[in-house]
Amino acid sequence: MTDPAKVRRHAERIRELVASVVRSQIKDPRLGMITITDARITADLRDATVFYTVLGDAAAQASTAAALESAKGMLRSTVGKALGLRHSPTLAFVLDDVQDQVKHIDDLLAAARTADAEVQRLAAGAQYAGEAQPYRVEDEDAEVEDEETGDDEPRGGDRR
Repeated sequence: MTDPAKVRRHAERIRELVASVVRSQIKDPRLGMITITDARITADLRDATVFYTVLGDAAAQASTAAALESAKGMLRSTVGKALGLRHSPTLAFVLDDVQDQVKHIDDLLAAARTADAEVQRLAAGAQYAGEAQPYRVEDEDAEVEDEETGDDEPRGGDRR
């Protein structure tokens, strides 16, 4: 069993190493404006997943994915030497689509605000279909009569 803190440290170190190597050593023209956002490694320290974002359209994302795939061997050897583990972890690169999810959530919130404004507009001029208080309410007169007669005992049973 591997210590979870050790796994987190190795994952953070992998993220830093990959970001540094991508910035300084990879000269592939297909590599776009890339940001390494996160890295995760399995508990046995054999497989690492590196998450990245790319500024640009789908073509820029595809070319960056191809550039990372071609540089995977160099990145793996650099990570293996720096970590000093018995086995260099295999690297898998995953596009982190946080920006797309943020845009989708913003669109959903805007649609909800529009729907809420429409409901508020319709409710402003609305009137009750029936009475304002459709539920039966106890008469206050019945309570006054009970107080006058002094009948405090509950009805329907003997008290012993």
